[in-house]
Amino acid sequence: MAQFLQVHPDNPQARLLKQAVNLLSQGGVVAVPTDSSYALVCHLDDKAAVEKMRRIRQVDDKHHLTLLCRDLSELANYARVDNRQYRLLKAATPGAYTFILEATKEVPRRVSHPQRKTIGLRVPDHPTLLALLALHNEPLLATTLIAPGQTDPMNDAQDIRERFEHELAAIIDAGACPFEPTTVVDLTPMDGGGDPELIRQGGGDLQVLGL
Repeated sequence: MAQFLQVHPDNPQARLLKQAVNLLSQGGVVAVPTDSSYALVCHLDDKAAVEKMRRIRQVDDKHHLTLLCRDLSELANYARVDNRQYRLLKAATPGAYTFILEATKEVPRRVSHPQRKTIGLRVPDHPTLLALLALHNEPLLATTLIAPGQTDPMNDAQDIRERFEHELAAIIDAGACPFEPTTVVDLTPMDGGGDPELIRQGGGDLQVLGL
């Protein structure tokens, strides 16, 4: 049965977020609010938790998972970023964007794309999630919370509770989120001098990226 942690939307209570951090360290999958929609998160290095998160979403290993980072300096530990890519990332973060980049050796192979060796990375702009990342003190592995058989992301904690309370360790309720996923942009073509490729248009403004 998932713990239901109701926090203040602007000043989330650290004691409640510490409960979520503890559950994550024990292998739990937690539903968290973001600046796009709710997401599922787990510990990066916990193989069983990653498999459980994929199972809840009903996605295979070719589905890009995303690392949620506190800032660009943290992101650079997990992805290879050249100067062109960095300028674009700096213009768009924090915000509702997910960037596909080449993963470094810091990313376990089982969570990167099996053929491309890429990973999704993003720096969110949501006070509760940023506070959780600070307490966790390292990135969290995430995927947009879309119920199996559905195409739209979930944005209400009570709906998530009704649907997933027996599969999650906790649900952090900081109020409703926006009702759209992130804008996903593949930056790997830039490695060969090409242009970024739009994969999915969502909450992030394309003009910020020059697309």
